[in-house]
Amino acid sequence: MSDPVVIDARGHKCPVPSLRLRKAMEGARAGEQWTLLATDPMARIDVPFLMQELGGQVIEIEESDGVLQITVESGDAQTG
Repeated sequence: MSDPVVIDARGHKCPVPSLRLRKAMEGARAGEQWTLLATDPMARIDVPFLMQELGGQVIEIEESDGVLQITVESGDAQTG
């Protein structure tokens, strides 16, 4: 499997990080992965809800120097 696609939403407030992730996931195949970079702490809450809505899953959440790195994986084919 290839490395996750990185979506950089640092410096943006809710809901922008989740919206950028949703946009990036449009048309995804099952098993594709993305890593969202975000400085808004709400992303830690918003992204798991987004994955539940889209049928995907959160693989990992890491935080370093105030930057969240949230890796997610798509479930079934995503629609916009």
